[in-house]
Amino acid sequence: MVTRADKVEAFRGMHQAVRGFIVPNPWDVGSARLLAGLGFGALATTSAGFANSEGGADYTLTRETVIDHCRKLCESVDVPVSADLENGFGDTPDACAETVRLGAEAGLAGGSIEDFTGIATPRQYEIQVAKARIEASVEAAKAVEGGFVLTARAENFFTGEPDLDDTIARLQAYQEAGADVLYAPGLRTMEDIKSVLYNVDRPLNVLLGPFEGFVPLSDVLDLGVARISLGPALSNAAYGALHTAAKALLSEGDLGFLASAIDSDLRDKLLMTGAASHSQS
Repeated sequence: MVTRADKVEAFRGMHQAVRGFIVPNPWDVGSARLLAGLGFGALATTSAGFANSEGGADYTLTRETVIDHCRKLCESVDVPVSADLENGFGDTPDACAETVRLGAEAGLAGGSIEDFTGIATPRQYEIQVAKARIEASVEAAKAVEGGFVLTARAENFFTGEPDLDDTIARLQAYQEAGADVLYAPGLRTMEDIKSVLYNVDRPLNVLLGPFEGFVPLSDVLDLGVARISLGPALSNAAYGALHTAAKALLSEGDLGFLASAIDSDLRDKLLMTGAASHSQS
C-alpha cells in the first residue's frame, strides 16, 4: 500500500539525487496513468492544461475545482503528484496556507505557490508580501502529517516583470521563508539559469529550459537543475495533433493522422501499468 507519506518521501528524495529529473504534466487521469505507465517517477499538474480540458483558459477555475482534479490524479497513480496551486487562490497568507492544507488532504506530495497577483497592476506581489505568503505556506506544509514539498515560484519571466536581479532576490527571500524548492519559470538563457543556481541553495525547478533557443533537457540537468517541468507543453502537443487531424478531415477527409496514433493495445497496457494499486492518502 502506497501512502501519501511514502509519496512525499519519494518526491523529496528525488530532489536530493545526484542527477535531476524530468516531471511531466498530465491534464487528466488518462494522461497521468499513461505517463506513470511509461516510467516517470513523479507527475505535476498543469493549471493551463487542466483548464483547457475543462473548456476554459488558465486562471479561470476555482480552488474547489482544482483541488478535486488533484484528488482524482493522486488517487489514480502510485507516483507522487505535485500541483500548480497558482497564487494560492487568494491574496492573503492565510489563503495560501489553506490551499496547501487542502492540497495535502487531496493526496498531493507537494505543490507550488506563485507570486503572480492575477491582475494587470501590480503583476507580482511586493517582495515582503510575497515572502509572507510563502512563510505561511511553509508553516502549513510542516503542519501536515507526512509532510508536503513546497515550491515557491518567482513569476518575473512568465507573468511578471522580466528582471533577473529581482527574480533572484525573490527566490532568496522565498528560500529564507523555508521553501523546499525554488522555481522561476521562463528563464531566457542558460546563463540566466546558471546565475539563479549560483545565488540560491535550494533545489531549482526549471520550465522546459531556456526560452531563447531550447536545448536538450540533458544539457539543463548538467547545470545542476534539480527538476524540469513541462507546463502545458504535452497538452498543447496533444491539442495540436487533434487540431491538425481535424483540419485534415474537414478539408480533404484525410486519415493520414492515423499513422502517428498510438496503438490501442499499447495505450491500454500503459494505462493499466500506470494505474494505482492500493494507494491511500
